[in-house]
Amino acid sequence: MTGRLAAFDLVGSTAVVTGASRGIGHAIAEALLRAGADVIVLQRTPPSSSLQRAAREWKQDLKHVVVDLEEEESIAAAIEESARIAPVDILVNNAGTQIRHDSLDFPLADFDRVLNVNTRAVFQLCTGFASGMVQRRRGKIINLSSLLAFQGGLRVPAYAASKGAVTQLTKAFANEWGKHGVNVNAIVPGYFATDMNSALVEDEDRNAQITTRIPAGRWGRPDDIAGAAVFLASPASDYVHGITLPVDGGWLGR
Repeated sequence: MTGRLAAFDLVGSTAVVTGASRGIGHAIAEALLRAGADVIVLQRTPPSSSLQRAAREWKQDLKHVVVDLEEEESIAAAIEESARIAPVDILVNNAGTQIRHDSLDFPLADFDRVLNVNTRAVFQLCTGFASGMVQRRRGKIINLSSLLAFQGGLRVPAYAASKGAVTQLTKAFANEWGKHGVNVNAIVPGYFATDMNSALVEDEDRNAQITTRIPAGRWGRPDDIAGAAVFLASPASDYVHGITLPVDGGWLGR
């Protein structure tokens, strides 16, 4: 790639994406393939047939590493296996979980599960992959945060806490690793019509309330994240450190 788009070229890079089986993670993985990166998906299930077709179409390598994000040993093994495949230049921490209860009735086991997957696993993956990035003096880490890093939400105290923590981890890592050529940033999706939000999508009253509040007039689609992810993964963002970039149809500006 030459000319004015060269700053967004990912040819020769290897990216790890967690939770790319569907939704936002799938869209990000496909966008990185299209931009020229080889992709390693970290998830329980093999990559989808559509993601495999995209890899063939764009002549990029697509690998699968099995991981259980609730288990420290599984994450450590996945980091090691990924590093054996290729030096990892880009890490996208997309995978997450959501559990809803009234706060007074929120079981500690469910609170721990959400924090383990959404925060502790992100910490372990960031530090595990950043070690090689710091040594090579280049790397891009993109964490997926949430509007609930800014707002409390309803019946989701664990998720709100976990995503607030991810936003702060992003800043903390950026402060330490920026001088070593590693960019750490976060994307903040707004209301996206994904499986995680199916309860809201199916609630006619809540769906209407949310849609009315969004200046763009619609819920986000997974592909709406793709451009932000490619930007933060590319040389175009080399002087961007520690930001939380909303992709929310204007929700936070309302």
